[in-house]
Amino acid sequence: MGNPDKDGTLSSKIADTYENEAKAAGHEVRRTNLGDLQFDPILHLGYKVIQPLEPDLLKVQEDMKWAEHFVLIYPVWWSSMPALLKGFIDRAWIPGFAFHFHKDGLGWDKLLAGRTARLIILSKSWPVMIMALFGDYTNEISRAILGFSGYKVSLTEVGMSEKLTEPQKVKWMKKIAVLAKKGK
Repeated sequence: MGNPDKDGTLSSKIADTYENEAKAAGHEVRRTNLGDLQFDPILHLGYKVIQPLEPDLLKVQEDMKWAEHFVLIYPVWWSSMPALLKGFIDRAWIPGFAFHFHKDGLGWDKLLAGRTARLIILSKSWPVMIMALFGDYTNEISRAILGFSGYKVSLTEVGMSEKLTEPQKVKWMKKIAVLAKKGK
């Protein structure tokens, strides 16, 4: 769950629904709430020197290597992911975990290949409006991070998330439940 605010948000309710329905369908689930992790989100020296990873980051890396399917749920803030989520990726998505550049500089190995990912992205506007005004706000995470690492990525966009009526929220939870049951 990539929303730093882990309690009572629509992101957390979607994460709860996905987790519960996936477990009920017999899938093994390991959940991480970004807001529970203890780590320095700043990549102080880039990849020039890899900072030692905190235990929480090491645990998430283990879980991601274990998982065949990864689900990331987060809200759009300023046409991107929350800063803490970006900091998590900067710190955890390091050479040797998610990718390995070839010594000749021509290409890389996708160390998380063979896995699938589902992005569930919430925005308080219509996704098409964000795309029209500011460009593809999903590209960074779907292609440049997850795709770069080898994931085959599927996308679910929940627009107008802060103005959804209760019947609309119920409809979304049913869609999320179907995805969870199928492990997609």
